Amino acid sequence: MGALGALALAAAAVVVATPAAQAAGPDRLPVTVTNSSGRGDAVYLYVIGVNLATGRLGYANSSGTFTNWSGGALPPAAAPDVSIGGPGNGGSTTIQLPRGMSGRIYFSLGEKLKFFLTPDGLVQPAPWAAGDANANILFDWSEFTYNDAGIWLNSSQVDMFAVPHTVKVTGSGGTHSAGTLVADGRNNVVNQLKAQSGWASTVVTRADGTVLRVLAPGKAADAGKLSATYLDSYIASAWGAYSSKTLTVVPFADQPSTKYYGRTSGTVMSFTDGAGRQVASFNRPSSANVWGCDGNLAAPNDLVVGPIARTLCAALNRGTLGTVDTQPSTDASQFYRNSPTNQYARIIHANMADGKAYAFAFDDVGNFESLVNDASPTSAALVIEPFNGGGGSTPATGKALRNANGKCLDNNAQGTGNGNRIQIWDCNGTVAQQWTYVEAGSTLRVQGKCLDVAGGGTANGTKVQLWDCNGTGAQVFIRQNGGYYNPQSGRCLDDPAASTTNGTQSQIWDCNGTSAQRWTLG
Repeated sequence: MGALGALALAAAAVVVATPAAQAAGPDRLPVTVTNSSGRGDAVYLYVIGVNLATGRLGYANSSGTFTNWSGGALPPAAAPDVSIGGPGNGGSTTIQLPRGMSGRIYFSLGEKLKFFLTPDGLVQPAPWAAGDANANILFDWSEFTYNDAGIWLNSSQVDMFAVPHTVKVTGSGGTHSAGTLVADGRNNVVNQLKAQSGWASTVVTRADGTVLRVLAPGKAADAGKLSATYLDSYIASAWGAYSSKTLTVVPFADQPSTKYYGRTSGTVMSFTDGAGRQVASFNRPSSANVWGCDGNLAAPNDLVVGPIARTLCAALNRGTLGTVDTQPSTDASQFYRNSPTNQYARIIHANMADGKAYAFAFDDVGNFESLVNDASPTSAALVIEPFNGGGGSTPATGKALRNANGKCLDNNAQGTGNGNRIQIWDCNGTVAQQWTYVEAGSTLRVQGKCLDVAGGGTANGTKVQLWDCNGTGAQVFIRQNGGYYNPQSGRCLDDPAASTTNGTQSQIWDCNGTSAQRWTLG
């Protein structure tokens, strides 16, 4: 239990600014939990967190009443059973979330979770720690903050990947969802991690054969299931690269003129502002510091050191530090190309239907996190997804659109935002490559959106992108001579210079019948 004492619940898993505002959502927000797992286990729910008005730790019952924890001892004493009966397979249960609370919604399958109290707080389940009482229980959680400014709800894989689940919020902005895996995504993640050299032990299986979870690299290393120095060689190379060049950090997307400049001397990277004043310095981090975004990469809650630290940690996890010299990089096609790399984050992101996940602490840098929020919510939902099959794939009619040069047309990082880059990539069967050709309108579609000529351009070299289907000439591609012809421009869908380099953005070009313009759907 001593090892678990440090895991007492802190104030908020989701850090959100709380501006003065009128209450935008109901005092009790209905959250519907649906069980589509395909498993027969009983489900137990827990709403655990902090009262934002008082700072007191506690829990909420099914009707949304918050109660402070009391008691506690050393060694930790068993907490009262505050579980809420959840839905059976195919069913749903609605609970109420009180406004003014931040914390976690836990859900366990087959067995109730075990919580413990110390005089200082709550000891949460930590199955990566030796002797944890919940080590053999199948469970997971989502994190939330609900206050007068709205709700923030995210699925989290920062510590582990266990139970596939989608989070949803409905409100003034419509319905938003995150965390949905591609078809058979859970099995994909497990099997793909097992196939990576040195990572197989991060997959934890119960004696009855149930895969309980995949541990995130920091937790796996602490448990002796992954080399503690796994990322050290890459970190040293990336860190040392700035002894001979400058790293530019632009930490705020809405403040492009705020820049900091980093150079390395020995093992210390120092940053100056535009006036040449030193504003921060960081000792070279260890693998553990990168996995946890802490230690030498600790990010204080300020406007300079913290934002720089967050940016550095995201770049090291994604493998772009050392090669992309202006950070943060938001080009997902450049992520996880380093060796060794964060295979855990790479594989989880690749198996998310929208490409977004919270695979490490600052995965929100550049907005790659699996988060939904709404300023005026009316309801929320959590869906436990199928363990086998299921997922957020496109309809069965979706097929690979393969170029004659052997690569597939790919929606970058499975992003669904308007303007997302369409590129060529190794054919991999993910949702980002499941194209359908809709005869009515002659459109090519992926993930519910259309292939679009950027800006309705007509010039050679105009890039193609993802966009809401809108019936304009920029989205008309007629099958012709083994390719796809855009009548508005008079040009054809083209792989630039017949490239075979992953990430090359596709374009339109004069129709020429070369291999760069021959595409096979199927």
